Amino acid sequence: QVQLVESGGGLVQPGGSLRLSCAASGSIFSIYAMAWYRQAPGKQRELVAAITSGGNTNYVDSVKGRFTISGDLAKNTVYLQMNSLKPEDTAVYYCNVARYYYSDYVGPDDYWGQGTQVTVSS
Repeated sequence: QVQLVESGGGLVQPGGSLRLSCAASGSIFSIYAMAWYRQAPGKQRELVAAITSGGNTNYVDSVKGRFTISGDLAKNTVYLQMNSLKPEDTAVYYCNVARYYYSDYVGPDDYWGQGTQVTVSS
């Protein structure tokens, strides 16, 4: 059992900023990566950003240059700094984890937290 708790969402105007936080706890082994996902109404969940235990990061094209993922994976924490927010960023944001599994990894976990709502509107 893994528990994921996201926080930091809210209502902001276009061009504004938010910083999301995620804390994971429970049955977590060695973490390979942590990531942020988002899901807007009527749309599929998409991977927004990920960071590995080695410090490598990756972003979906639509947020490059605006979002920054960071964290301390050894402490099961990850953050997402979101700048220059746009209405199309409106979604529920979720975090999740991937764990080392021999020479590979397994994830994301089947359990999803409550997410945190981000609404960008004027």
